[in-house]
Amino acid sequence: MALAIAHSRGLDGLNAPPVRVEVHLASGLPAFALVGLPDTEVKEARDRVRAAIINSGFEFPQKKITANLAPADLPKESGRFDLPIALGILAASGQIPAKALAEYEFAGELSLSGELRPIRGALAMALQAGDSGKTFILPAASAGEARLIQTAPVLAASSLLAVCAHLCERESLAPPAAPTVDHENSGFSPDWPDLSDVRGQTQARRALEIAAAGQHSLLLSGPPGSGKSMLAARLPGLLPPLELDAARESAAILSLSGQFKPEQFGQRPYRQPHHTASAIALVGGGNPPRPGEISLAHAGILFLDELPEFDRKVLETLREPLETGRVHIARAARHAEYPARFQLLAAMNPCPCGYLGHPGRACRCTPDQISRYRARLSGPFLDRIDLLVEVPALLPAELASRAPGESSASVRPRVAAALARQTRRQGKSNARLAAQEVDTYCTPDAAGQQLLHQAAARLDLSARAWHRLLRVARTIADLAGSDTVSSLHIGEAIQLRRLAHA
Repeated sequence: MALAIAHSRGLDGLNAPPVRVEVHLASGLPAFALVGLPDTEVKEARDRVRAAIINSGFEFPQKKITANLAPADLPKESGRFDLPIALGILAASGQIPAKALAEYEFAGELSLSGELRPIRGALAMALQAGDSGKTFILPAASAGEARLIQTAPVLAASSLLAVCAHLCERESLAPPAAPTVDHENSGFSPDWPDLSDVRGQTQARRALEIAAAGQHSLLLSGPPGSGKSMLAARLPGLLPPLELDAARESAAILSLSGQFKPEQFGQRPYRQPHHTASAIALVGGGNPPRPGEISLAHAGILFLDELPEFDRKVLETLREPLETGRVHIARAARHAEYPARFQLLAAMNPCPCGYLGHPGRACRCTPDQISRYRARLSGPFLDRIDLLVEVPALLPAELASRAPGESSASVRPRVAAALARQTRRQGKSNARLAAQEVDTYCTPDAAGQQLLHQAAARLDLSARAWHRLLRVARTIADLAGSDTVSSLHIGEAIQLRRLAHA
């Protein structure tokens, strides 16, 4: 009888709880049992591990093998346990030293030849592996992203044989190569389009700058070809880089879906799901629960083009995450919580045909069709959007003009200065202020207070819309470098909510 223990990590949302892989060899008819609540992918590890051990030149023990993944009440999924199971078998059969396993944590999927394949969630696991005091051994294709965390020692391995050679002290594994990240410009991508490409649209450009400066949600409404998607694509280029903690959290979520690229570390995610996306695709779900688009856009931008074409029930699922910045996914056997602090950016046509109010083309829609089209967006959902802006059709003279507009490089410093001002004052962006904090930091002067009361009476503003209007006015004041929210700032904020009452 022989027993060996290897250490690994599971995934439960963004958490990576430790998993003990206990392998026991006993006399009896040859068998290989996996216990500890493994899913189908983990159960298939038996065939992968057997072939990988044999093809790596080791002997697969012809005994009764039991591999236990503890704790038993934690569901185990994916092929990341292949490597620790194989090492446990080799250690229990005396082919590698069992004591060496105690110093490391392992994760990796094995091919039949013994090569190590990349895994999902390496970065999320590395975030918590630093508390164990152990060195983390990962496939070479996944170790690079884990090294970005720099909280735990990481070693890269290409095969089962290389890991065994390291444990036997024959040939040491090396740390992964440092990812090519330019930390001075890590928040910016040269591929982002420039704001100077947009012709005209002075008000929409101003709204985009305000949205960037306060991280406010923004809805653009206008006919086809007016530049809504162009404006949306230029928002990432106006935002400052992510801070280190936010960059790590965003990278960890992307790593869970296998979509993280080390060269993009520090860049704000920009997600643009198609309007046929389901509620699970947008919010997250499945079994086991996986992050949806709103979590993949955490600390970045979620752009919903053709907003009314989304299913209304799908859009309603965004109401709570827009307020709380988190999403809790509950299933019968599993619960998972993911951060979802995203900046919502949306675009829509004013009517089904798109030409309502167009100066050169007549709208073909009946009043009833227009009413049904706009009713796809509920009042509570629109109430959660800070800026609602009309994007009119461009006139021929504006299209023919070659005068370049203001570039992203010239707008970005103003946005960064306004965000820095908010961080010094309240420790967060204006869009994240709670109701009590709005009263503290966004109270206007006497003239602004009077104008606000008049607007609330005429526009019948809800309490939520009242607070959102004050947050936007505070951002406008920050862009102007003003310590006081004046009537001018309140007036501009009111103008940028006209769409809600059109």
